[in-house]
Amino acid sequence: MMTEIKADKVIDAKGLNCPMPVLKTKKALQEINSGQILEVQATDPGSAADIPALLKKLGHELLSSEKEDGVFKFYIRKN
Repeated sequence: MMTEIKADKVIDAKGLNCPMPVLKTKKALQEINSGQILEVQATDPGSAADIPALLKKLGHELLSSEKEDGVFKFYIRKN
């Protein structure tokens, strides 16, 4: 089931282990404007918990997360 969310920026963190997906997500969020949507793609199982925890800490909104063929996809709206 593919979520139809149009991302303003996509980060490919596939193949990277913790904490790289989180660090790349944090950096990308600093580069986009409020209200824009970031898509993060990661294969590290830890990112399933780490990315939502980061967003909670930073106050951004997780619109959707899904896993497809071993790839986690997170859609994040910057607040």
